[in-house]
Amino acid sequence: MTENEISKIIVDCAFKIHKELGPGLLESAYEECLYYELHQSGLSVEKQKPQPLIYKDVKLETGYRIDLLVENMVVIEVKSVEALNDVHLAQILTYLKLSECKLGLLINFNVALIKNGIKRVVNDL
Repeated sequence: MTENEISKIIVDCAFKIHKELGPGLLESAYEECLYYELHQSGLSVEKQKPQPLIYKDVKLETGYRIDLLVENMVVIEVKSVEALNDVHLAQILTYLKLSECKLGLLINFNVALIKNGIKRVVNDL
């Protein structure tokens, strides 16, 4: 399965969750629901995956955690904020670089229309 095929399933699951729950919940609630839906769809999903930083050939456990990593290919950063800003984009770009993944989805569930809360982020490796 390609990153694009996986991302389509992720977006469909996000739409389903947002339709059912709407905006206004905590990030952790949306993350759990998304984990459940993705797992139910048959995808391999890891939540709160520790992501070490390699600095000068030394592995540093710095506390980075990827919200959801799907099929070891797509990083998902779940938000429930008034608006996405540059720091959120920088965060997912950092996770993409550290994990050496090509595609990430920044999903903000605290929006009236979920399509306005999904940002696709590509790591040019």
